Amino acid sequence: MMDQAQKLRQIIDNLKVRDAVALDNPVGVKEKNAKVITVTSGKGGVGKTNFTINLAIALSELGQRVTILDADFGLANVDILLGIVPKYTLVDVLYNRRNILEALTDGPKNIKFMSGGSGVEELVKLDGTQLEKFVNNISLLDKLSDVILIDTGAGLSDSVMSFVMAADEVFLVTTPEPTSITDAYALIKMVSNRDNNKIIKVVVNRAENANEAKDILNRLSIVAEKFLAMKLYPLGFVPQDESVIKAVKMQQPFSLSFPKSDAAKQIKEISRRLMEGNADITNRQESGIKGFVRRLVNLMNA
Repeated sequence: MMDQAQKLRQIIDNLKVRDAVALDNPVGVKEKNAKVITVTSGKGGVGKTNFTINLAIALSELGQRVTILDADFGLANVDILLGIVPKYTLVDVLYNRRNILEALTDGPKNIKFMSGGSGVEELVKLDGTQLEKFVNNISLLDKLSDVILIDTGAGLSDSVMSFVMAADEVFLVTTPEPTSITDAYALIKMVSNRDNNKIIKVVVNRAENANEAKDILNRLSIVAEKFLAMKLYPLGFVPQDESVIKAVKMQQPFSLSFPKSDAAKQIKEISRRLMEGNADITNRQESGIKGFVRRLVNLMNA
């Protein structure tokens, strides 16, 4: 009976995957890959995960299908900030215990997220056949998502840098604190040593006002261009806001709990700017999550 039950579950899983692909890829419609964006920071405690979640919600409200991959394997926080406990993680997908649809957890406003667990450490242990199977499995995210936001760990570890270099582009979160700005510059410098054409968009979190944020963005841009020959792109800012602290305690995104707050307004402004001024989100031609995973594994094995 157990064998029959397992076979039945496998058949149902395959049907789910097939139906999901069919729904998102009607006959005659050109297939598109998701835009893979790594959200990172030079140090911890800058509000990176909170920014990621609320940006995902804002993009979803503008019609984008958004998936978050929590790749902070030491201290995963997406589920905590959302107050949702995922049943499965990336590790379950790696070892074919669950398909990608089962590992995805529904979040607010139609966003989806997946906890990485200890996935990166396990990913590099896969042999060629296992890796190919995993890549084919996770590539379903390209059919289900327009944007995939990868929330990395903080700091300058090899693991974080691999995620940064494998992504289509990078959103770098800093705060006005001198240590945060210094660490952000250190990350930019490490990226420039590998590829100074990498697209890095900088957001200042917890800024006192627009002028302070603008000053920080300008200073970082000038220094990066002068000493690293690297162009940075200002993404915007999120102001210091008591609503954010209250929402964290409630385990709810501040853009939903306090939609009229200054922080929520700025997140929506950033998402609008990304959609209006950034053709690479709406007309993407990148290699999606499939290409991202291949690059990531190559970087981690280098």
